[in-house]
Parts: sequence; structure tokens; C-alpha cells
Amino acid sequence: MLAQSHSPKQLSPQELDAYLARGWFRMGQTIFTTNFVHFKNEMYSTIWLRVLLNEYLPDRTQIKLYKQNSIFQAAIQPAVINSEKEELYFRYQQSLSFQTSESLQQLLFGKITIPSIYDTYEVTVHDGNQLIACGFFDVGESCAAGITSIYDPAYKKYSLGKYLIYLKMLYCQNKKLRYFYPGYFVPGYEFFDYKLTIGRPALQFLKLSSQQWQGIGIFSPDDIPRQVMNEKLISVQKLLVHSYLESSIVKYEYFDANLIPDFRDSELFDFPIFLFCPSHLEEGFHLTIVYDVRVANYKLLLCLPIWQPDTTNADTSFYSCYYLKVMQEIVIKSTAEEIVTFFLALIKDKT
Repeated sequence: MLAQSHSPKQLSPQELDAYLARGWFRMGQTIFTTNFVHFKNEMYSTIWLRVLLNEYLPDRTQIKLYKQNSIFQAAIQPAVINSEKEELYFRYQQSLSFQTSESLQQLLFGKITIPSIYDTYEVTVHDGNQLIACGFFDVGESCAAGITSIYDPAYKKYSLGKYLIYLKMLYCQNKKLRYFYPGYFVPGYEFFDYKLTIGRPALQFLKLSSQQWQGIGIFSPDDIPRQVMNEKLISVQKLLVHSYLESSIVKYEYFDANLIPDFRDSELFDFPIFLFCPSHLEEGFHLTIVYDVRVANYKLLLCLPIWQPDTTNADTSFYSCYYLKVMQEIVIKSTAEEIVTFFLALIKDKT
């Protein structure tokens, strides 16, 4: 699945390492993966990152930040949530242009009343007696994952978010850990671009098509699944136009529905975009064409609308009428010409 989540009751350090190596992340006590994200009525790819700690050397930015922020006091210890950190989180939250968890407690630990399944540490930065920044990270057997970093907006000029990541990485490097996972970046959405400047010579990305980690230096537009999918579907759409068949490439509003607890085991349709021919329905089913970058092939899928939400997206470039479930993978083809030929023959037989 392109989007899935687990809620393990316990998690060993080795199991956390394995999840991280596959491009998973956690929120609360749930661990999940997604390869796409929806921001401001646009769909983007998420590209998972990690730093090879044994190859990482301090860069100019780190040296500058360490010198600039030497006036503050930093400490690392097991994570504890208190009112001071919640107040800092609230101030930080007000400076953001997107919605986040209601509280730091919810973000890190959810609503649990039992000990967390994660071994979480915190980095705190104080200006005298005032807490001005705090970052959290989980530690596995040979890896660590940065979870979140927050800071007082009044101290924005000190680049405390980056500073916290450097402090986490240095701690993990001193502990002889192998990898540090800072989460993902989003090509085309600049908010996450700062991650590409931290430890870049030792930075790797997870290539979705091969599920292999590669150096960020060779990252190219061909490694952006959302972009590749769109280009491939445009090729199909152009061929359908020649056959006088109306179609549309739509963004799927519920591509990440598998992350919702009630739908977690339903294995719903999870492609972020698909080609749809509204005039050709199969007895209430939808015939959809997708391009799967993991196998570099087109797929013709028979999907069943299983649930109609109370509200839909007013943007007509989105399909938001129903949640979809794949009932049958009808055919897989390697080229646009092949999938169109098969599709046209199929609908001709049914008319």
C-alpha cells in the first residue's frame, strides 16, 4: 500500500529500525507511512530522508549556529511533557500556516495512560531560565528519528529548528548510531526544504520505485512519483482524445484513508491521482487507470464506491464523491498505447 499505518502494542529497538528503513514515521503511538501529501488543494510527493551519521561532518551552517547559539544552554535527556513545554508548543503553533496536533502530549504520546512504546529523548534550549526551544527524537538500536522541533517565534532569527536537528544528530553520532531520520521533504513545497541543507553530503533519499536508499545528489524529477504519475496519465489522456473518448485526470481526496483507524484494514484505493472516464461505469463500479511507479506499469482497476462522505471538495480537480476500494486489477500494461488499446476494446465489448 502507498499509505498504511500500524498501532503496535510494543516495539523493540530493532523493529523501530526496520520501520524507519522502509520510510515509516510515527505520530502518537501509531507508526505510518505515506508517499503523498495534500497541501492547499494540491497533491505532492513525500520523499523520505536519512543521514549516514558515520559519514556526516559538521558543515558551515552547523558551525555558524553553534557559535551564534553558544549564548544559550542546551541539554538532552529522556522526554517529559510538562506545562512549560505545552506553553512553548502553543506559541510555536500560532506561527504556523497549517494545522498541527492539539497539544504536544497528543503529538508525541496520543491519549495513552500506559508507558510509551517509543524510547523518546528531548533536546531543550534555554535562554537563562526561559525555555525557548525543544526537540524530540526516538532512539532505536542503530538509528534515531527526529519527531518534532518547536521554538519560541520571538527567537526565529536564531534558526533554532535547524539548531535542534544538529544537536540531535551530534548526540546520535556520539552514541555511534548509524542513521538519523529527519522525516520527509516535499518537492515543490518549500516549507520542508531546510532538511535538504542539513548534512547534505551524507544525506540519502528513499526511491519509491526501487525501495532503495540513494544519495540526494542524484535526486531528479524522475524521482518525484506524483510528477511521474501525472506525466504518464497525460500520455494516456492524449491517446483517448484521438478516440473521441472523454476522460479527466483527477486528484483523489481520500488517498490516505488507510491511515484512518476505522479504515485501516480495508485496503482502500490509495493512488493520489487517476484517470477517470465518467461515462464508462461498470454497473456502479468505476474503471480507473493509474500509473504505479513501483512497477513502472499502467494498471486498469475496477473500483467500488463504498462510502459517500457528508462533504466534498469544491475543487473539481479532485474526486471526492466516494471512498473507493479496488475490487479487481483487470490488467497491467507497460505503455500508454497498450493500456489504451485494451481499455477501448473492453468498453467496446460492453456496449
